[in-house]
Amino acid sequence: MHSGRAGAQQTTGKEHLHDMKEFPSSWTRNEQIAMLIYPEFTALDLIGPQYMFANLMGATVHIVAKTLQPVRSDTRVTFVPSIAFEDCPKQLDILFVPGGTQGTLAAMRDEKTLEFLADRGSSAKLVTSVCTGSLLLGAAGLLRGYRATSHWITLDLLGEFGATPVADRVVFDRNRVTGAGVTAGIDFGLSLVEKMRDVEYAKAVQLLAEYDPAPPFDSGSIKKADPKTIRMLSGMLDGFKETIRAEARRQFQAFLK
Repeated sequence: MHSGRAGAQQTTGKEHLHDMKEFPSSWTRNEQIAMLIYPEFTALDLIGPQYMFANLMGATVHIVAKTLQPVRSDTRVTFVPSIAFEDCPKQLDILFVPGGTQGTLAAMRDEKTLEFLADRGSSAKLVTSVCTGSLLLGAAGLLRGYRATSHWITLDLLGEFGATPVADRVVFDRNRVTGAGVTAGIDFGLSLVEKMRDVEYAKAVQLLAEYDPAPPFDSGSIKKADPKTIRMLSGMLDGFKETIRAEARRQFQAFLK
């Protein structure tokens, strides 16, 4: 159940890997989807949604970066962009931004990245993110007046960008769609598959992915985790959080000028 231009399986001769006769014609469309990558972004923020988007039959999924040079993620997995900023389609159905820590902070300070997001985000049908990618959307001026979510550690920082923080796993507000931290990208991606197609299509993609979570620990949410674990992680990232806050306030003051 892959799109013809994004992760399709190849066939030769009379071999048919997919019998499409039972599928409604509305299940094949031609969306243009751009997924941003930048140095030190969080790989899993991207991969979960990318898998879901690649299963939108007919869609074209672009992996976009400033240049076509390979981009190393925060876990040292290297990605090769398929398109550079200047060649990315002007009219997008989905603009997507992953998060990170220091990489996201650097991207927030990069004028070309912010200009690209502001430009494509001004006309994209859906402007989206996962994890701290919402902070990058905020830095590009794309979340003012919108409800949005982020990783639990940085959720309250959305207010610095004029957004209303919402502690939900996936938040829809008009044409803004944001996911919470990292693995929330899978739920985010499935939610968008349903929006772009329908519930039956989304259920099929979920089954194809065999997405049936059964984690060995019940510690994946701030509502469930041990207070000691929460304090440890919060302490580790306090410096990053305050740096982001200061950068957000600096950018907001510049915007007011």
